Amino acid sequence: MHDQLATYLKDPLSRRLWDDLQRAGPLRAILVDITHVCNLRCKGCYFFEDNMDRFASPNDEAVFDAWLEGEKARGTNFVTVVGGEPSLQLARLKKIHDNFWMTAVTNGIRRIPHEGFETMPIGLSVWGDHETDTYLRGGGKIRVFEKAMRNYRDDPRAIWYYTTTPDNAAEIPRVVEQCVENGNFVTFNFYGDISGLGGNYDHDRGFEQVRRNIDKMISRYPERILMSSHIAEVVSTGRLFDQRWGYDVCCSITPDNPINAERIENGNPYNTHFRAYNPDLATTRRCCVGDDRDCGNCFDVYAHISWIMMNLQRHLGSREDFSNWLTTMYMFYLGNRVVDFDEGVALLPEIHARAGHLRDRVGAGLVAGARASAASLQHLVEDVL
Repeated sequence: MHDQLATYLKDPLSRRLWDDLQRAGPLRAILVDITHVCNLRCKGCYFFEDNMDRFASPNDEAVFDAWLEGEKARGTNFVTVVGGEPSLQLARLKKIHDNFWMTAVTNGIRRIPHEGFETMPIGLSVWGDHETDTYLRGGGKIRVFEKAMRNYRDDPRAIWYYTTTPDNAAEIPRVVEQCVENGNFVTFNFYGDISGLGGNYDHDRGFEQVRRNIDKMISRYPERILMSSHIAEVVSTGRLFDQRWGYDVCCSITPDNPINAERIENGNPYNTHFRAYNPDLATTRRCCVGDDRDCGNCFDVYAHISWIMMNLQRHLGSREDFSNWLTTMYMFYLGNRVVDFDEGVALLPEIHARAGHLRDRVGAGLVAGARASAASLQHLVEDVL
């Protein structure tokens, strides 16, 4: 199988992506809610649906500094910053930015200044066209999307994290067009209806038309879309080869949280370094999105990307499968600026041409034959988010 990998890497693009990832090295990642406070109450926000704001962030800066030093000592090198609303904690956000690779996900109402944050990736939330976004995030009154567009016009740090809903697939072209014309990049999330809105927002309706329109946007704006067709299919269908998405396969769990003791023993890979910190910085939760979240309505993109990346062995059975794994890894590193961003963006059209759909096959025999020989490659992904 090493010979087969060597054959795959004779392809110039694959070799380039592989070498860039090897130079960057493994990510030892965590997630932190930097504050329990937010200036919005979005419908379907897991943070407030699960009352995670009960874990108040510490007022004492020394507590935050001690937590930061503890993570540095533990070997953390990548932090996903969520909240609450990160832009309300700029001083602490700056400290994270100065010490780690990181991404901050913001609603965009309050602009994160350029000075001091010049190279920080900023994930801008948008949940649909102006009417849909205003309903879901602005209480029918605040035009959040419009405000965020003004704040981040022509800002190269900004990547729109567009959360799509099953029956609003027709909005995708006009939303993406506005984001691209605003001078920004785009990736996608999928709406889990944890607020029970039903109707147009019911995730059980499926995301088939959403995926088709994402593919159209990739074809139209390949140099601006930071999600592949393969990633979109895995996230929205919850299928990876013979596995179905759920707690038993999720890799983004907090290993030292006692709630995960049985999950760790089931034999499926998990991120050994990862922790999901509550805003108090003293407690952790089961996984990215809470202690009790129903995995059936979890479409967390980072968690699903981790599922792909932590299963390298399953992707060695064919050139296409390996390409899907490699481009997923690279796109994650690229969006988070772990590899050179400008050089990587120039490769996006060719990357998209390689990142096809997951085939409807189990491939169990190929997986079994790949596992032993892939063990020496797993070091690259053993600690990714």
